[in-house]
Amino acid sequence: MNLNTNNKKRRKYPFKRQLNRKVRRIVFILVAAAIATGINYYNTNFKDSDNSHVELSENQNSSGLQKDQLFSNKHQTQVLAQLEKAKDQTNSRFWVGLNATVIKLLKDDLTGSRHQKFLIKVENGMTLLVSHNIDLAPRVPIKQNDQISLQGRYEWNNRGGVIHWTHHDPKGKKAGGWISVNGKKYK
Repeated sequence: MNLNTNNKKRRKYPFKRQLNRKVRRIVFILVAAAIATGINYYNTNFKDSDNSHVELSENQNSSGLQKDQLFSNKHQTQVLAQLEKAKDQTNSRFWVGLNATVIKLLKDDLTGSRHQKFLIKVENGMTLLVSHNIDLAPRVPIKQNDQISLQGRYEWNNRGGVIHWTHHDPKGKKAGGWISVNGKKYK
């Protein structure tokens, strides 16, 4: 009789083991996906495949450029060529420093990390979106038609590209970026 009672218990809950296996599989898949997402995020945002960012010295602006045009004409020409080439390559990501004109102020992005957004136009007529993290750096006091210089990370998108990382690196692993307007750098 004791044997018969045990069999009833086993028969009564046969799905319990299967359910436990399914739950373990789902948890395993979720953990693996989280790890893969984390690795992809790290490779995209923190691992530099191209260390072509520019460090500015204090006397670099002694070449007769306007107050907020911190990059020379030669540098601008090289950057514009790099940006033109990047328009056709959907996986383009690189550090860039350039002079530009603010053409339009956009509404702040308040989802997740807050970003000040605006459009800039560079010498060759190309327009780019700038996404400046205002949780990590101060808001930049800009208005339409301001001349600015900036350093950040360019990433391709179907509208020309976006420049982000225009702030210091909170982890201190990268040189980070900045935006210069009216003689003051915001990073």
